[in-house]
Amino acid sequence: MDALYTAVATATHGREGRAVTNDGKIDLALSMPVELGGNGQGTNPEQLFAAGYAACFGSALGLVGRAAKVDVSDAAVTAEVGIGKQGDGFALAVTLRVELPDTVDEATGRKLVEQAHQVCPYSNATRNNIPVELVIE
Repeated sequence: MDALYTAVATATHGREGRAVTNDGKIDLALSMPVELGGNGQGTNPEQLFAAGYAACFGSALGLVGRAAKVDVSDAAVTAEVGIGKQGDGFALAVTLRVELPDTVDEATGRKLVEQAHQVCPYSNATRNNIPVELVIE
């Protein structure tokens, strides 16, 4: 793959530190969520991953929608990223909830969501690595 763009971010002190992008557009405190024993005062990697995946999947949906001449510009994608114990370590699982415009019928919507899942870089990165459930709402 020849990268068209490379995002660069540095995190210090793990989940209880800070994450900063090289251009300074993101500069935020990190903290463990309360559910994992943290104070929950900052954001966490799962939230950042969820935001990125939701945005990327939405763009992929727009791409396949335009190719199919179906207007999905009002679609919304919510990514739920769960973290839990797996063996001696931890693992992630994702649910993508896609809310399509009322003008898109169920069969067309399902086809577009599945096509988006094939072209989305986040979906390609996670495929066969973590479970990703697609839910059309």
